[in-house]
Amino acid sequence: MTHLTKNFARPEKAEEVVTFGSLDPSIQQLLTAAFQVRQRAYVPYSGFKVGAAFRAKVGGQIFTGCNVENAAFTPGSCAERTALAKAVSEGVTEFSVGAVLAYEPDVFTTPCGVCRQFIREFADEDIPIYVAQAIDARITAEEEPLRSDDPVLCTSIFNLLPSSFRTYRK
Repeated sequence: MTHLTKNFARPEKAEEVVTFGSLDPSIQQLLTAAFQVRQRAYVPYSGFKVGAAFRAKVGGQIFTGCNVENAAFTPGSCAERTALAKAVSEGVTEFSVGAVLAYEPDVFTTPCGVCRQFIREFADEDIPIYVAQAIDARITAEEEPLRSDDPVLCTSIFNLLPSSFRTYRK
């Protein structure tokens, strides 16, 4: 009966924490784009800003998004879903990598469950996801938003959502 699990999402590599400076410049660019769009988050209720960026598999275009809250709460949109919806509205449905930035002391803020499932919709293969902390004090001090020694969680959608739901109809 093991054939029933053969199509489950299986991560291609283990999660690890590395420094921002050790990342490929294209990943640094993606994280920086997520940091920049985070500043436009509309968060009058929670004050919790999130920025996300996804790179298209074909052409390499970066699509960014920030979270947008609403007084009724449920109509709000997370940064990851905003970025992906922007891409889909422009005809892009395949992605090579994603990045998410938020700030909570002493912890990485990974995508919520709904966003994990939303990302999975566009992941026939495992997509690397880079998660870093956005430190707001650096903006007011006019410092670089991400430093060479800042920690970055290198994970993937299959690590974040193993054995995920997916329809296999084409």
